[in-house]
Amino acid sequence: MSDWYQDNVVASGRSPALWMLLGFLVTYTVTRWVTLRIRARAAGPQPEPADGEGGGLIGDIHIGGVHVHHQVWGILLVLTTGLLSFRYSPQPPWQEVLAALFGVGAALALDEFALWLHLEDVYWTPEGRKSIDAVMIAVVVGILLLVGSAPLGIDSSTTNLGWVSVSVLVVVHVGYTLICLLKGKLVTGLVGLAMTILSLVGAIRLAKPDSFWARRFYSPAKMERASARFAGEAARRERWRARLGAGPPGSQTVG
Repeated sequence: MSDWYQDNVVASGRSPALWMLLGFLVTYTVTRWVTLRIRARAAGPQPEPADGEGGGLIGDIHIGGVHVHHQVWGILLVLTTGLLSFRYSPQPPWQEVLAALFGVGAALALDEFALWLHLEDVYWTPEGRKSIDAVMIAVVVGILLLVGSAPLGIDSSTTNLGWVSVSVLVVVHVGYTLICLLKGKLVTGLVGLAMTILSLVGAIRLAKPDSFWARRFYSPAKMERASARFAGEAARRERWRARLGAGPPGSQTVG
């Protein structure tokens, strides 16, 4: 097993991406479990914690009477690991340690992505489920980094074509990726930056009926087709979000 890890992960330069992804997945799973437990326990009346005291592992953290969300620790951890990595360019195993800690910080921060977006505590509201979307995108990007997908479709074979040809390829790729995003296919477009065929397919197929592209360019007949095509998508997306730890919508604040 150790030989396989050395030959296929370390030698290929994928070990930081692997440990970053593992740190992200484990931290997100634990964080959602903790927040679900906090919410369940908070269903009844709870005493206010004293300043500087929290609820231990399973509880909100208050410092100076202020509820400190876990995104704060995530942002600090991402900044710290990034600074250490840029300054010292560590070699294994410290490179993997920093990558894992970066993944931990990214998971803590993105788990409350919706709070960044709305600048208020929407964790358990329908708006808060945007955090699940952000986490899913981050996991897909992490997997693409792990398997070694080339960003914007550029790899050693395309660079041999010359910079003019490469520039044309990049412009074309970014163009249909932008169309894919304007058609309301955020995940497909972002993943398509690395896997070009995905964004191309997303750009060719029907836009979501609530997207900019559909509202701007679709006739009533084509809008009806788009509405029929995506009729069940919202329900399917909500079921996946619930499975990934979103829980039922509500308004309970958690850290």
